[in-house]
Amino acid sequence: MKAEYDFSKGERGKFYDSKAVFNLPIYLEKDVDDFIRKLANETGKDVEKLVNEWLRGNMQLIQSIQ
Repeated sequence: MKAEYDFSKGERGKFYDSKAVFNLPIYLEKDVDDFIRKLANETGKDVEKLVNEWLRGNMQLIQSIQ
């Protein structure tokens, strides 16, 4: 690694995209992952879609009792 780097010709924000969205990875434990993947295969849905449906259902349930 160099002691110093020359950024004098650098362009600030060259790769910035205001519309970029960062999705956090979610890591499921093995038993949960196995169950969700099996259910997704049986229903013909993507794992992501199935998990989002479940989470939305839980969100609605929580909001209804608050």
